[in-house]
Amino acid sequence: MINKRKILLQVFFSFFKISPITFGGGYAMIPMIEKEVIEKRKWMEMKDLSEIFALAQSVPGAIAVNSATFIGYRLGGVSGSLAALIGILIPNFIIVVLLSILFVLVKDNPAVAAAFTGIRPAIVALIVYAAYRIGRTAIYDKTTLIIGIVTVGLLLILKIHPVIIIFAGIGVGIIVVKIKNWLGIITNLEKKEEHTLLD
Repeated sequence: MINKRKILLQVFFSFFKISPITFGGGYAMIPMIEKEVIEKRKWMEMKDLSEIFALAQSVPGAIAVNSATFIGYRLGGVSGSLAALIGILIPNFIIVVLLSILFVLVKDNPAVAAAFTGIRPAIVALIVYAAYRIGRTAIYDKTTLIIGIVTVGLLLILKIHPVIIIFAGIGVGIIVVKIKNWLGIITNLEKKEEHTLLD
């Protein structure tokens, strides 16, 4: 009981700490979650966290909130989910309320506009970094590389809705694995540690 309470407190404070220091939310939070969950706490491996991020993107809601909920559940069941969810939401709620009041007062200030000029590209860099890190575990052979390239092309050129892309990815994955198995080709369902496409 004491160990579970300790884990729940650690989960709560980990996400309570991540939430207010991650500007941009969502994808910009991914590197901070990764650093806390994998490098510092060693709660899981990158492969497991990548699966959680993929699942978090597949369901409605913000990826950061969904990821926190799934990670909390993995660590402490329903109580862990609640601890992570409350931890990530409380700072955001307080900060958004305070910033809303403050923004009304200083929205025309040149220093505020200058600050946003620096924050926006920094957030883009965090998102690109998160995509690179997740890509290293999600794209591990020629098949996954082709699926990734085609998907980016569809999003950029045809502007297909992301929900359709997610369900199409599920369908393509199932079909590809079945065809490979039918042809007698061994299918790797996760990245190997050595001799990988991106290393």
